[in-house]
Amino acid sequence: MKSPVLEAIYRRRSIREFTDNAISREQLHEIIKAGIWAPSGLNNQPWRFVIVQNHDIKEQLAQQTHYGHIVRDANALIAVYLSKDDIYDTVKDIQSAGACIQNILLAAEALDLGAVWLGQILKNKLEVNKILGLTDNFDLMAVIALGHPAHRNQKSKRKEFSELLLKEI
Repeated sequence: MKSPVLEAIYRRRSIREFTDNAISREQLHEIIKAGIWAPSGLNNQPWRFVIVQNHDIKEQLAQQTHYGHIVRDANALIAVYLSKDDIYDTVKDIQSAGACIQNILLAAEALDLGAVWLGQILKNKLEVNKILGLTDNFDLMAVIALGHPAHRNQKSKRKEFSELLLKEI
């Protein structure tokens, strides 16, 4: 089957090394717009975003994760949050945040950009909120590092389909 969506899904890799080329504001907004179109229970759209391009803020965020080198080298970061005021079912809303993040990653791929989903930084989510000037009313779900890929030679394997399919009934 040929489909641009399926091709983007199968082609997408986590990109951790970036060139110095800038990402435009329009590209960042388009990427977030794709995230906004993810499904959410009751269409509550509980996600909120912070775009970070400021060097000093990126440096402070880099100090909150073992992957600081990725944060420093990224052209931009998108912090994805859930607004606690808009959560109606925690599990469903966290799942919708995951769908939002996946849409963001696929949008970056579609725009020929690279991205990686950083989760280890979540252990310092309260400090991240302080750095970004946000209250604890916003729950950090991920930081996504974005940029123009320095290369596209990432390899990835998946388990065989037969190993993962439990049943066909």
